Amino acid sequence: MTGRLKDKVALIIGAARGIGKGIALRFAEEGARLVLADSEAEAGQASADELGVPFIRTDISQMSDAEAAVALSLKQHGRLDIIVQNAGIYPWQLIENTSADDWDRVMAVNLRGTFNASRAALVPMKAQRTGRMLYTSSITGPHVTSPGHGHYSATKAGINGFIRAAALEFSGYGITVNGVEPGNILTEAIQQHRGAAYLKNMEDSIPLGRLGSPRDVANAFLFLASDDASYITGTTIVVDGGQLLPEGKDFRMVPP
Repeated sequence: MTGRLKDKVALIIGAARGIGKGIALRFAEEGARLVLADSEAEAGQASADELGVPFIRTDISQMSDAEAAVALSLKQHGRLDIIVQNAGIYPWQLIENTSADDWDRVMAVNLRGTFNASRAALVPMKAQRTGRMLYTSSITGPHVTSPGHGHYSATKAGINGFIRAAALEFSGYGITVNGVEPGNILTEAIQQHRGAAYLKNMEDSIPLGRLGSPRDVANAFLFLASDDASYITGTTIVVDGGQLLPEGKDFRMVPP
């Protein structure tokens, strides 16, 4: 621990498990004062109890819930320095089988949730004349995609566009807005729902030869939340082990 976020107040939305919990753990190591939020009350409370921090059940698709999470942060700590909007859903559905309601639900959580988090956090950050807004995007959508992820891809590409627009609009208030684009990350959900052969195939597509961990992603968020990134805004960091680099599948070189 080096205290890179010492006494900074951070609200992490979508913190019950996986990448979000990894961010919470990493921020706590660096001295941040946390509030955790998630739509999964039981898992979210368990993660908060593990860290000894407050938790609030939050459906980020609802502006009132976003505002309540920010209000709790202000009540507990008197300010809000960092907001991380990590909550997202990715049901596998081919476009031809996706209903308007299916589409709207993914948009509501992933994309409207990004807007809601920004609007709610803007109030205290604007008054403070400083703040960090951080969002979980993905390589899926902005760079690549796969069948069954049409709605998810659209939301993540949309998040990147929103990051640039918000960074420009909020710059005069001393607020930076950035995101992280994870590749294939080995979360609990992936381990539970994918077999060994599938995971091996995923690993083989990554030049660094392994799946990422939530901590790998959390380290990128930590940098963007820290003073080291004070002159960075309107951009994203790709955390994918080089997955986007190859032109084709046959990319491995045999060392001389």
